Formats: sequence, C-alpha cells, structure tokens
Amino acid sequence: MGGITVREAGPDDRAAVDALHEREWGGPYVVAHDVRYDLRTLPTLVAVDGAGAVVGALAHHREADGLEVVSVVAAVPGGGVGTALLDAAAATARAAGLARLWLITTNDNLRALRFYQRRGLRLVGVDRGAVDRARRLKPEIPLVGEDGIPLHDELILERRLTP
Repeated sequence: MGGITVREAGPDDRAAVDALHEREWGGPYVVAHDVRYDLRTLPTLVAVDGAGAVVGALAHHREADGLEVVSVVAAVPGGGVGTALLDAAAATARAAGLARLWLITTNDNLRALRFYQRRGLRLVGVDRGAVDRARRLKPEIPLVGEDGIPLHDELILERRLTP
C-alpha cells in the first residue's frame, strides 16, 4: 500500500470519483436499505497514489451512532486501497464520537463479504428482499449477481469502534 494517502475529496477530484462510480455502480446512484443515495452529494474520502491520482473513493453518511459506508470502490482491487479507505472512515467516525462503522452489501457479493470480515466488520443482520425492493428505485439492478447467485437480500455488517 506504499504511497497511498487518504484525504477528503475536493472539487478537483469530482471527475475521477464520478468515473469510479460509473464503472462500479453504473452512475452516481446506489440504493441501500430502501434509500436512494446520490453519491455526488455525500461526504467522500479519496485514496490517492504518489502521483496524486485518485485510485479509490469511499462515500459515507452519518446516521445516529454510526458512520455508514454507502460506497467504497478501488480503481484496482487488492492493492490496499479499500483497507486504507475503511481505516480512514473508522478514524473519521471515532473523531466524531460515533460508536460504529457500518455498511450494506448484497447476498451475492462473496468477495466483499470476505474483505469486510477480514477488516473487523461483523454480520449483524439480513434484510430479506431488500434488493428486490431496491429495483423499484433502480430498475437496472440485475436479477442475478456475481457467481450466478440470485440477487435478493442485503447483508448488514458493522464494526464497533473504541474511542
């Protein structure tokens, strides 16, 4: 992960962040727990390489006692960018006095489930049929996801934070 730094996104990062969201989500909109988020309106952390290029982004939302990770994406998976972004999000949450970092992933996203659990997030809930409901807000969500797994449910993961 050498040479990667994480900072708050600025106006000059917009095009790079938008390109990551277009590649990952098909645009700036994601749906989680029956809420349609416009990622362009959320606070965002960016990971930048030694040359200053944006190589990852994490959009988040503060809610009650936690910081929700709404989107995390790396230009190239497996290089430590996602870990750096999650660590920075946890630090942001701690600094705000929040007790947890949490997020949603889908039942087909086994790679993400492994990734998050290895970084201390625990499965705390399943919202059965949440993706089926999400298609009302974002019809382009496919019926079948990664590895040919039917896409129906949201998995809720969290990491409790210590001060």
